[in-house]
Amino acid sequence: MNVSLAKDLSVYQLVMGVQAPPKPLSLSPATLLSLVRAQIDLLIEQQIAATLWVKLPPEKIWQSELARYQSSVGASSLIYTCQIDESEKREDEGAGEVGEENTSLSSSSPSSSLSPSFSHHVPVHLSPDSQMRRENFLMVLSPQFCSLILAHRPLKKHKNKISGKVNTNKNQPLLIINSLEGRVIQQVLNGMEQAITPESSPIPVGFICPTAPQDVLMNQLFAKQLLRQDEINRQIIAVRTTKLQQQNQELQNKEQLKDEYLKNVCQELRTPLTHMKTALSLLNSPNLKPPQRQRYLQMLNTQCDQQNSLITGLLELVQLERNLEGTALEPVRLSDIVPGVVSTYQPLAQEKGIMLGYTVPTELPSIWCVTGGLRQIVINLLHNSIKFTPNGGEVWVRARIQGDYVQLEFRDTGIGIAESEIPRIFERFYRVRTAANEDYGGAGLGLTIVQQLLVRSGGSISVKSKLYEGSTFTVQLPSVGDTPKVIALENE
Repeated sequence: MNVSLAKDLSVYQLVMGVQAPPKPLSLSPATLLSLVRAQIDLLIEQQIAATLWVKLPPEKIWQSELARYQSSVGASSLIYTCQIDESEKREDEGAGEVGEENTSLSSSSPSSSLSPSFSHHVPVHLSPDSQMRRENFLMVLSPQFCSLILAHRPLKKHKNKISGKVNTNKNQPLLIINSLEGRVIQQVLNGMEQAITPESSPIPVGFICPTAPQDVLMNQLFAKQLLRQDEINRQIIAVRTTKLQQQNQELQNKEQLKDEYLKNVCQELRTPLTHMKTALSLLNSPNLKPPQRQRYLQMLNTQCDQQNSLITGLLELVQLERNLEGTALEPVRLSDIVPGVVSTYQPLAQEKGIMLGYTVPTELPSIWCVTGGLRQIVINLLHNSIKFTPNGGEVWVRARIQGDYVQLEFRDTGIGIAESEIPRIFERFYRVRTAANEDYGGAGLGLTIVQQLLVRSGGSISVKSKLYEGSTFTVQLPSVGDTPKVIALENE
């Protein structure tokens, strides 16, 4: 049996058309669900065989209530399901999510969402532009008990004064009516019957709603509503409690990381001070020879440089972390940055007898990078390559196109990195040491800064290295014309 409505109608308008209509309440979807469940509980407990007119969201959490009722009451029940054919359904800007627990004012309640066990289910076809698209309801009709639960979201559009865009009613309140009055329910039922097309299969007509439900049923319904609402509240509290616990744990983790970070900073700053204090103590020795004095003075000078490097690196990292998230990306050409940085480092390379060269084709496309970030990336990686390359070695910088990215490669013939150290080289304050435990100085923050700049720019960096043979750092940055996206750090 199939039923179609010859004319459009709104259940909400039918209800509001009665004399002294019930007042709609602005309630949450969770409360709406508890009302539906409470009425289904009552029908099942009292074994009330009723005719139901429904239009509920298609999610399982709603449809399972109908299945629960029909499986308990059996063939004596009949369910009329108002729905819009999927083939004719069109997008509705105003139909939005109504909130928690997968509850929504869906534009249709497709029969495909119903269980195959619904043998006494009658589809009621609605026109694609039906006003019921914005309504969900459950109407119960039986001689012992009649009720109506209606949820309506009004369509109110207004223009945003700033953007000029039309804002739909996704944030408008959900209006809910829960009525047990016979006159209200009869008005809705009469409207439904009058809207049925003549060619539709006949449905039972002439049903008269009782003026008011029995007092016993009323008391039981109110008790079940309280229990169901309490259940919903406990579920909401449990979800919020879990969320608060997660937030507290995240805050504790952040505090722990902050404490660990401060501990590392203090340790790193203390080390040069300890060396300087030792050198000063030795300089006070009356038997100190000139070569020893010169060595201790050199130690003081080196440790002062180390201290200055640490403080400068820390300030740079703090400023970067504070401002990086809001820093805009800009298009920049490698050929405008790399040659200038390489020429700056040529005197240092010549002093160490290092052959320093670069290949950056001018036809390479521009890349996306944090404003001023590309120069910082090139400086840090080139500085490391020269620092860790012994006298007479080679350092090369090469650029090429690689798919949607431009690849920038820094290759050296330096001391290399042990395989076990590669996963740690991007950690704060981590410094690579040789087998002889030689300290090459530096703050151990350069690669950390490079990593953060690349992640913000939608780029990536990979490392290949072999101890005593050299290292290759490969940077990839999205070319202009390709939307930049965050890519996780990759160590090879």
